[in-house]
Amino acid sequence: MEKVEILTRVQDIFRDLLDDESIVLTSETMADDVEGWDSLTHIQLIVAIEKSFKIKFTSREILSWKNVGEMIDNISLK
Repeated sequence: MEKVEILTRVQDIFRDLLDDESIVLTSETMADDVEGWDSLTHIQLIVAIEKSFKIKFTSREILSWKNVGEMIDNISLK
């Protein structure tokens, strides 16, 4: 799966979970850039992404992400 496709699916998950159709993610997007993306929402997003892509992340992987691009890179490796 191409990274653009992954980004689109992840963006749809963010929009659904945060109930905000105006969210536009880029590789550089960080939690501070998205209203409502707090620590609790972060966990919910990870769970939703894992279910959608049928993958599991390790704690080390999750803690290493600095932005959406690093999350996308990690998904593409799985």
